Amino acid sequence: MSRAERLLDLLQILRRQRTPVSGATLSTELGISLRTLYRDIASLQAQGACIEGEPGFGYVLRPGFTLPPLMFSEDELEALVLGSRWVAHRADDRLGLAARDALAKIAAVLPADLRDDLDSMTLLVGPGEPIITGSLDLGAVRQAIRSERKLVITYRDLKDAQSTRTIWPFALGFFDRVRVVVAWCELRQGFRHFRADRITALTPSEEGFPRRRQVLLREWREAERIAPQ
Repeated sequence: MSRAERLLDLLQILRRQRTPVSGATLSTELGISLRTLYRDIASLQAQGACIEGEPGFGYVLRPGFTLPPLMFSEDELEALVLGSRWVAHRADDRLGLAARDALAKIAAVLPADLRDDLDSMTLLVGPGEPIITGSLDLGAVRQAIRSERKLVITYRDLKDAQSTRTIWPFALGFFDRVRVVVAWCELRQGFRHFRADRITALTPSEEGFPRRRQVLLREWREAERIAPQ
């Protein structure tokens, strides 16, 4: 592995971390000595990477640093293409268009040889079962999640009973045939999963979440782990 590739790998590892990661962990993952790791971190800092930390404490990359021209391995390119093609075929129209646009932007900044590889990828997404979404605008749900705004929905349960709920949506699950909104339900005072095709009406609210969506996501994951099987 060249030093340039190693520096890029180090940046990618740091980008994945939300909290400081120790030098020992970084050097083990990269297969280098601690001394080499400290030199690499100093080199990246000199190039403008906002890496904070010190030996014995750990290191974290602050947001805002732009990577050099993109370089991907063949496996990484295949993952990008396959994922984008799946979204383009199996998500809603707006998200599908975004996936195609994102892939085009990536292709535009790749070196010529990698761009040719991207165009000739032979991993294809086959036809699947029809997706059941009803009339719900998933784009409106995603916007509510991003802006952390409540939604007022009319929901039809398995017994066809309708109810009006105020929910705090913080995640959207994409299953083979159905889409599921994961939210805190004010009516039930707990986390609930709402099938998109059973939401018959949706009204965005100007009222924000009492708790950040990251907090809700973490609490939901913890609740799912301890829920009876």
